[in-house]
Amino acid sequence: MRKLKIIFMGTPEFAVGILDNIIGNQYEVAAVVTAPDKPAGRGQKIKYSAVKDYALQKDLPVLQPTNLKDEAFLAALKSFGANLHVVVAFRMLPKAVWDMPEYGTFNLHASLLPQYRGAAPINWAIINGETRTGVTTFFIDDKIDTGAIILSSETSISETENAGELHDRLMDIGQATVVRTLELIASGDVRTHVQTDSDDLKTAYKLHRDNCKIDWEKPGKEIHNLIRGLSPYPAAWCFFDDGATPQQIKIYDAAFEQAAHQQTPGSLKTDRKTISVAVKDGFVHILSLQLPGKKKMTAAELLNGMAFAQESKFC
Repeated sequence: MRKLKIIFMGTPEFAVGILDNIIGNQYEVAAVVTAPDKPAGRGQKIKYSAVKDYALQKDLPVLQPTNLKDEAFLAALKSFGANLHVVVAFRMLPKAVWDMPEYGTFNLHASLLPQYRGAAPINWAIINGETRTGVTTFFIDDKIDTGAIILSSETSISETENAGELHDRLMDIGQATVVRTLELIASGDVRTHVQTDSDDLKTAYKLHRDNCKIDWEKPGKEIHNLIRGLSPYPAAWCFFDDGATPQQIKIYDAAFEQAAHQQTPGSLKTDRKTISVAVKDGFVHILSLQLPGKKKMTAAELLNGMAFAQESKFC
């Protein structure tokens, strides 16, 4: 049985649960590599990554390189004498990093590779209306998310699940998958298989302002999937136009009702508790949303203090 000495690389909360489970299973983590500190929020206070916060609590050495090819960083990395690198939600690594340890570098990716290679696999699986997803461990090579697969674990996606809920479930599934991967590597019994590309591959593109905007001309189910696929972060958005200056709003939770009607897509109907937006094949019922400068609230809470003008619409 090989004794593993691990360098862990990751940044967000998703990676923290994996790291915690590695330590909880008595594997030696020599150090952590994570993103540099950066200012955040209105006060622009320096913010640590979730992984750094956790590493400091566990008294783990932390490396925060701005340049992964920097000689000083590579020397520091090598000095820990690790024989395996484990990567969860980090940056693309140069060969000098992923080829360094004796037993290689493996990554946990939140999709069933080769589907949804890229930055936002959890979000895009829901946005595209998938009913199945999972996690995959694979050995890193010189391309993004293309290396030889070690293990995959599959799960279903419900029609109402949002990205935050799926994130938490995949983190739990990922914890077990990473530990099983470590067991295989420690025993020298890894059996990998090469990823096979096909014409139906879908990509997990990086999320940005444009691909998070709601197009109310699209079918209601697609809009509903976009909203839940971007909830709670970064959140789907649109403009609210009440005849004055349009305001950008975020929508966090909704339900779709298929129905025939004659209303213009984007037009609103409300009562004291509900906000419904017309789409071409029915209505999207808004359950929670956020106006500029306000806290997130339910539709009922918003309507309790606000009356919608007759010409109001989402656009």
